[in-house]
Amino acid sequence: MDDALYPLAEKTGQALKAKGWMLATAESCTGGWVGEIITAVPGSSSWYDRGFITYSNEAKQEMLGVQALTLQQSGAVSEETAREMADGVLLHSHAEISLAISGIAGPAGGSPGKPVGTVCFAWSTRDGAASERCVKSESRLFPGDRREVRRQAVEHALRGVLALLQL
Repeated sequence: MDDALYPLAEKTGQALKAKGWMLATAESCTGGWVGEIITAVPGSSSWYDRGFITYSNEAKQEMLGVQALTLQQSGAVSEETAREMADGVLLHSHAEISLAISGIAGPAGGSPGKPVGTVCFAWSTRDGAASERCVKSESRLFPGDRREVRRQAVEHALRGVLALLQL
């Protein structure tokens, strides 16, 4: 358990409950760490619907509907893929807000254009009765080893949820 992430998960839950929303997640490089920290909070079942761990490209396609063309043209670690993951979460859950994470945590797998530590994020919301989604995405380059990159990605993803809830 990460003592610094727990209060952030609690705060996220409080904001979701205040809005009456559920969160669902899609994680690749973080391997379920967001789901773990969220479900450590007692009562999180009232604001956390489900999580998808879609580590392989096939899982991203099969579980979330990420297009093969997107993966071929942009790669698994791209804002385009993260956006499709976030949309897919909403299509396959009862949540009003989603987050998606895909990145290169290392120690290998980086390239000059996408070095180790590159993580792409997307957050998507659904307007109550409508199916319209509003997606925000961004990429970050985090320093550190594999664990540190993953931990920073979890923190950033939760902070992104909080930012969207405050709009």
